[in-house]
Amino acid sequence: MATPKKPAARKPFAAKRRTIVFVATRKGAWLFHGDAARKTWKTDGPHFLGHVISHMVLDPRDGKTLLAAAKTGHLGPTVFRSVDMGKTWKEAAQPPAFTKEAEGEKGRSVDHTFWLTPGPASEPDVWYAGTSPQGLFRSTDGGINWKPFSSINDDPQFREWMGSAQDGTPDGPKLHSVIIDPRDSRHLYIGMSGGGVHESTDGGRTWKTLLKGLDVVEGFGFDPAQPTFHDPHCIRLCPSNPDRLYQQNHCGIYRLDRPSDTWIRIGKSMPKKVGDIGFPMVVHPRDDDTAWVFPMDGSGVWPRTSPDGKPAVYGTRNGGKTWQRMDSGMPARQAWWTVKRQAMSADSAASVGLYFGTTSGELWLSRDEGKRWACIARNLPEIYAVETATL
Repeated sequence: MATPKKPAARKPFAAKRRTIVFVATRKGAWLFHGDAARKTWKTDGPHFLGHVISHMVLDPRDGKTLLAAAKTGHLGPTVFRSVDMGKTWKEAAQPPAFTKEAEGEKGRSVDHTFWLTPGPASEPDVWYAGTSPQGLFRSTDGGINWKPFSSINDDPQFREWMGSAQDGTPDGPKLHSVIIDPRDSRHLYIGMSGGGVHESTDGGRTWKTLLKGLDVVEGFGFDPAQPTFHDPHCIRLCPSNPDRLYQQNHCGIYRLDRPSDTWIRIGKSMPKKVGDIGFPMVVHPRDDDTAWVFPMDGSGVWPRTSPDGKPAVYGTRNGGKTWQRMDSGMPARQAWWTVKRQAMSADSAASVGLYFGTTSGELWLSRDEGKRWACIARNLPEIYAVETATL
């Protein structure tokens, strides 16, 4: 009788990856843990209930360091840090703060930290932060201690471009969209609202403006060569092609292909009734021709609502030559919310998931790159930022 063959050894089972969505709001922060199919979500929160949370980001380099930019009622502006996915938090020992002026001289103070960016993989403990009013800061110990970075904060020319503390968006002027070229950590981009778009190729020692091709608000006699009059809302670099950037601006949607220094207004191909004004911009993780925006009503007194109360994402698959309305599953009428500049994000799944949070406290998801949408959370406070991580 033949000896029965042993069954072939099974290959180790690879655990399915899960998605976490980090939601920062006007009254605290929430984490939404999704299953592998992104169909079932577990809510974790609130964290920091009652505190203004402008941004919450998980470090992709270690998958455990989580930073939250907070403005607390009694502690003022600060940054909190967690290494156990929000189970415990510890305040930064030295949050972002401007250098103190000499006695008798009027200085600036940070109202809130607005933007957080992890450094490149080659610098595992480096983080960057942008503040309101406009300031740029850097941490080299994982977000525990922050110091002013570069000369931007106190440079007379930059200070002139920043305008006064009363200028800018309704919740204050800010430095945002801190971008590090993944090929070269000395190559940085920043956006200032107001104050324009700026680039450094020497690690922040010197900067040059990137304003060519950008429009300014008509009817006020603004000089487009002056950074003061430019208001970039959100700038994104394409992960699959770091030589391409997209921008959602106060005056349209733009694309920049390096080494050119001239932005092309690709929002002109949006439907005229909708226009190309909005705040968030999201790019595909693997396709530099694909991007998404969420337009808003920027007419008249700038109501900052969905045009005609009919919200929709618009996506392009050809670098902005054409745009497609993507609203399946969203309200067809009488929905007057909109989406802030940091409140729209994408994951890295094979079929990219898109996420956005609204000013009315709803969190929306598309599992198929915008074709169909579903609301996965309601009744949250006004949502300021949405970020994702896949673990």
